[in-house]
Amino acid sequence: MADHFTINSASTSTFGKEQNSLLRLNGPHKVTYQAKSGWDYYVDVTQRPINMDLILPHYRPRHQPTDHRLNMFVGTEAGPVKIKLCRSFARCKFYLEVQASMSDVTLWLPSDFRGRIQYSGKAKFSSGFINRVMQNVYFSGDDDTDATNEDCLVVVTNGNIMFRPRNEY
Repeated sequence: MADHFTINSASTSTFGKEQNSLLRLNGPHKVTYQAKSGWDYYVDVTQRPINMDLILPHYRPRHQPTDHRLNMFVGTEAGPVKIKLCRSFARCKFYLEVQASMSDVTLWLPSDFRGRIQYSGKAKFSSGFINRVMQNVYFSGDDDTDATNEDCLVVVTNGNIMFRPRNEY
């Protein structure tokens, strides 16, 4: 894979090696509806750790279809991935795909997560996740159909995956 960086697929910006410092892969990032793109939020990097909060909107944008799920992609070939999903209300459904090659992944999911989780790698669940979220989750394989009225999380890595509820740090 070429050494490239893309953030927010609605833009056509790509950053080369000399502009690595311009791409911020930590801290909060607002996710916005992108009508003309397959992804509402897109990050694909190589050789860099990711530690970000993905903040879902607290409202439905004017032209966003009522049944639209926010589609997000986060990918890296090396470096740990830490993602905190933040949403104000459960009606804002999302699809998050994380591709992390050999990296370890830690995910903080909203406590009101209801839907499907599909993963490869070795999963670990915090006690808070088991107590608050696990009863609303079902795990599925590659061939399952995807319902748009639920949350969906797909994690592809050969490393460890840690699931935590959003309010547990």
